[in-house]
Amino acid sequence: MSVDRLMTEQSNAFSVELDQLGIEEAAVLMNREDAFVAPCVGRALPAIAAAVRAASAALAGGGRLVYIGAGNSGRIGYLDALECQPTFGTSPDQVIGIVAGGFGGVTESVEDFPARGRADLEALALRRGDIVVGLTASGRTPYVLGALAYARGLGCRTVSVACNTGSEVSAVAEIAIEVDCGPEILAGSTRLKAGTAQKMICNMLSTLTMVSLGKTYGNLMLDVQVRNQKLRLRAQSIVMQATGISSEAAARALEEASLRPRIAILMLLTELDAASAEALSARHGGSIHRALQAHRLS
Repeated sequence: MSVDRLMTEQSNAFSVELDQLGIEEAAVLMNREDAFVAPCVGRALPAIAAAVRAASAALAGGGRLVYIGAGNSGRIGYLDALECQPTFGTSPDQVIGIVAGGFGGVTESVEDFPARGRADLEALALRRGDIVVGLTASGRTPYVLGALAYARGLGCRTVSVACNTGSEVSAVAEIAIEVDCGPEILAGSTRLKAGTAQKMICNMLSTLTMVSLGKTYGNLMLDVQVRNQKLRLRAQSIVMQATGISSEAAARALEEASLRPRIAILMLLTELDAASAEALSARHGGSIHRALQAHRLS
């Protein structure tokens, strides 16, 4: 598809006089355009759900979730991968973000060559059990096309995220997520609505994958990394909400559990010590619901 036919490159009829608007008017316009994004993402939910199922299976089998993209799209994937570590306790090599040319220095010479996408995945020692998510607002970035073609050739599960329908990348990926949010208020600036759509999709993909892997109890984060006082208080609150105990008792349990909310909760709900609670959790794949059921039946 040529650039002049891409929806993300079109001029938005409502913003043709953007530079003549007052600040308040421009803010109203931008907010109104942003409100279109969530319903557009909503129309792609079947494909997003398929991607979550594929990512869950890959990680459950010891594989990795790899985001790859160029420019703003790549940075969105990188940041989503980075946030999985403190939020869900994943290791740095479990959810990975790759940006063409590096996080701070994207160049056309990198973005324009499919071989560079392949080379970056080769450097990662990509293997069959991994899943690769290619992010490209235009749906035609050569770097991403090359990466997904290589990944699929290895037998990896592949997902594409594009903000144009009928895109080239959709034909390469096994699971194609397409979200058409219409033209940007600043023509061609895909960090705006297209970027918001990609961020929403990455949020759903990583969060729901981690939920399916037992990283939550209800809507509580079980593996939040306690790295500062704010996060210590959050972990304490999680334990309190899950068990109904006082803040003092939650703080004591967290200390005994080496600041791991998952283990503290199991200790309190089963009256096991930390080592036994950890063993129980491991036997049931980290699911507190399954661990509690097994403990009640034992």
